[in-house]
Amino acid sequence: MNIVDLSWRNMKRNFRLYTIYFISMLVGVVIYFTFSGLMFNEDVVEAIQNKENYKMVIFIASIIVFLFIVFFILYANSFFMKQRKKEFGMYLLYGMKERQVAAMVFFETLFLSAISVSSGILIGGLLSKFFGAVLMNLMHYNDDISFAFPLEAIGLTIALFALLIVIITIQSYFNVRRVQLVELFHAKDKMDKPLTFSRVLAIVSILLITASYYMITIADSTDIWKDYFNQALIATTVALIVGTYLFFRQFSGWLLQKMSQSKNYFHGNKMLWISSLRFSIRGNTVNFTFNSLISAIVIFTVGFIAVDYAVKGEVVKKEFPNHFAFSTQDAETQKYIEKLMDDSHPIIGHETITGIQTEKIQNRKTFLSHPEYYTEEFYLFPESQLNAIVELREVGEKVDLKGEEAIVLTRGIDDPVKYKSPEPTMTVLDGYTFHIAEKIRYPLLSIPTKPGGDTDLQPSVLIISDEAFENLKEKYTLSSYEIYQIEDPKTSNDLSRKIYDIVMQAEGTYYSAYIDMHSTDTESSSLVLFSVAFFAVIALFALGSVIYFKQLREATEEREHYAILRKMGVDDKEIKKIIRKQLLFVFLPPLILGLVHSWFLLYYSAILAIKDLPSLTTIIFSVMGLYVLTYLIFYVSSASIYYKIISEKNTR
Repeated sequence: MNIVDLSWRNMKRNFRLYTIYFISMLVGVVIYFTFSGLMFNEDVVEAIQNKENYKMVIFIASIIVFLFIVFFILYANSFFMKQRKKEFGMYLLYGMKERQVAAMVFFETLFLSAISVSSGILIGGLLSKFFGAVLMNLMHYNDDISFAFPLEAIGLTIALFALLIVIITIQSYFNVRRVQLVELFHAKDKMDKPLTFSRVLAIVSILLITASYYMITIADSTDIWKDYFNQALIATTVALIVGTYLFFRQFSGWLLQKMSQSKNYFHGNKMLWISSLRFSIRGNTVNFTFNSLISAIVIFTVGFIAVDYAVKGEVVKKEFPNHFAFSTQDAETQKYIEKLMDDSHPIIGHETITGIQTEKIQNRKTFLSHPEYYTEEFYLFPESQLNAIVELREVGEKVDLKGEEAIVLTRGIDDPVKYKSPEPTMTVLDGYTFHIAEKIRYPLLSIPTKPGGDTDLQPSVLIISDEAFENLKEKYTLSSYEIYQIEDPKTSNDLSRKIYDIVMQAEGTYYSAYIDMHSTDTESSSLVLFSVAFFAVIALFALGSVIYFKQLREATEEREHYAILRKMGVDDKEIKKIIRKQLLFVFLPPLILGLVHSWFLLYYSAILAIKDLPSLTTIIFSVMGLYVLTYLIFYVSSASIYYKIISEKNTR
């Protein structure tokens, strides 16, 4: 029998162990090929407006995904090697050399990789339509995505996973080399000793976590964070990490210890699962701590990005309320533009507004918090035209001005203000002075745009009374602007390009379209959300697998103990209860602590800062719900496989 035959026999003999390893690698291939496939999918690339930016983001994201997969599979391989130390010890005892054992592992990995890569590419290609549709839906595009197996993506996937095979083989070789033969025979016989738990350290863990939460809650209401940001951040982070570690090392152990001292400790199966957990605290502490902290980071990141995605959509709606707005054209051109609109996106509303452009006004800081984002010239419009636009949009409040009263219109970066007497004044147009009664967020003319996302300065707008405007319009040149609302503006990219090319033939013409900024912001935020969601899937799968693999190893070591319980008369139904309670204590605390950590981070960094987005809480709870569902699947699966493993020896 040669090395290749031995490798194949090993795979068939240890089918369950190899299945777990295979699934880990398969998931990695599917996720990576899905990402790289989207980068070369012609349908997706054709639909994207900013193609170069898209390819760059997807390429960087695919590399990060691959690095995640490398670390995850190396962890799975490390577990896999530990489970087989006794087997490797036998091979070495029978005269095999270390490089021959490494060669055997290489062929096993090669077989698994060949199956997982080919299967993963097939599954990834079949899923490409679904994930492409998800990406298009996030971007609010209606393009159809076909199944795709791009040759570039296939070649890239095979090349990178070939590199991973080499890394795994090197890791396996060094794992075999650095372990003594005696250790190999006793690799599974080492048992954790029960720790002595301190009530003081248990209380300290709760105090540290509470203190870190308190520091997070006061981030916006105290000068500590403003004056000593770095120190406060380090102190909060250290308190959270140390507190989490002590929570699992001391508090959970102290809690189990107190439960073991209760009067009903010997009733039912309580003694059996509590005693088992007390012995495993030492080995699980680091895993639980790492799991909770990374879980918090993953949930916080996905939640924060999801919030950013939703907020950007709302912000674009508010900052670019005009579906199309441009300088009035001659009658023939105007008619042609309207025909272009009606042919693809029927017009549902139209208003023409006329204003007067002032000279440059130097002292704008009085009226604008960030004057550098606005034009130096102001545009004067009468109140009646603002009220007409409010009716057209069905958003905003009408105004009623008298005499020399005026209102400054701003964008979102400026806070609304109602001025008290004495009101500030603005002098324009050869000495005409207006009293500024109010500053409101309402872009009559939104930021000038170009198809592709480039923008210019926001027009500075002053709303004056109809009476004052009538007095001024006879003396100064008027500028007219056409404002249109159309059906389904989120799909008007091509229309925007056509109108822009027509309107901008004259120098100094104003043009702004909602779709230009919506397309740019939506594509970028969608790509980030899509990428982070994939990172989260890998991270959650990896975190769940860390606990899953650990329980699998403990189940293998606990076979004899459960065999003794069966001989003592404990039936299968009772054993299943013991396993479920034991694993619930293993999966639940890291899950709960990770959720609580992430909630504090999200609530005080996002929810409080953005109170006017109704779907915000729904988004965050959806992310948490998916996280809980993932852990529930791992919990149920672990309980099932745990029972099968501890029952194997009994059924032989």
